[in-house]
Amino acid sequence: MLLLYFPLLAVLLAAGDNEDAFQEEISFKIIYSSSFYNRSCVKTWCSAWLDDLQTHGWDSNSGRIIFLRPWSKGNFSEEEIKDVEKFFHLFYIDMPLVTQRHASQWKFTYPFEIQITMSCELHSGGAIVGFHRFAYQGSELLHFQNNSFLPSPKGGTRAQDVCRVFNQYHVTKKMVQRIISDACPRFLLSVLDAGKADLQREVKPEAWLSNGPNPGPDHEMLVCHVSGFHPKPIWVKWMRGEQVQQRTQQSGILPNADGTWYLQVFLEVEATETSGLYCRVRHSSLGGQDIILYLERHRSSRGWIIVAVMVPLVLLAALAFGLRKRWSHCEPPATLLPLE
Repeated sequence: MLLLYFPLLAVLLAAGDNEDAFQEEISFKIIYSSSFYNRSCVKTWCSAWLDDLQTHGWDSNSGRIIFLRPWSKGNFSEEEIKDVEKFFHLFYIDMPLVTQRHASQWKFTYPFEIQITMSCELHSGGAIVGFHRFAYQGSELLHFQNNSFLPSPKGGTRAQDVCRVFNQYHVTKKMVQRIISDACPRFLLSVLDAGKADLQREVKPEAWLSNGPNPGPDHEMLVCHVSGFHPKPIWVKWMRGEQVQQRTQQSGILPNADGTWYLQVFLEVEATETSGLYCRVRHSSLGGQDIILYLERHRSSRGWIIVAVMVPLVLLAALAFGLRKRWSHCEPPATLLPLE
């Protein structure tokens, strides 16, 4: 069946030609997190993500999945979705109770947070690997493997204590095994298929240059902005000639409200070393025609903008001065006499 998805993978798993390779795999992950403020106050969230795109939420009042995309159900039947909802509804209720019951034994100190991630990753070769991880205060304590919970190497005795308790829940272990080895891979493939029109859409990026905050005397911070592109994989570098500038730094790729992406790439240089610098943008939507923005042209166009703004201001000032001079020679108006 995986052969049917190879054309889709060719687009979604496009790889770069160097160490800055594009995305190498696609993951579907369910993230459960609870904040324990004290023994009686707990707040819990649950969501699902296709890589960095949120596809599902959770309504804790109804115990139902919230589908955030038209294709978020994949090709799962209503019965299969109800089974998943039933499991997560019980999990949503039971997990805080179990944690509260054993918090003292596990030496969890209030306030604290736990996070559980169930996920599966589809690699470019077609292999799908499932994961289950449990973290306390951001540090992994255990993972799931071969139908059992295993302590993480850096978790110490606390991880061993947590594993000992979790391995007593045999029904939960069977359900986790079923989700990460069967339900998650099938759902990932079905969502990719149902959403391929949206996921495969290509939107060309827009790019522009600016100066960032002054990094210090005789230095400049150059910024290359790239926005509105889809899919997410992109390659953006500051260059001179054919050489990538090693001091290039990249922000995270952030989402726009319309589902496209935004990125900033920075370069700090000495003010006397800006000659020949340009920003190069490569993206699948450009058909091999990279966007190239030269710093000299940017500064030249900025100079024309300043001129275009200053000229009208000078003309307005001259006009105001002329009018003031004209009115200064006018006699004051005659006093109006009252009507009889």
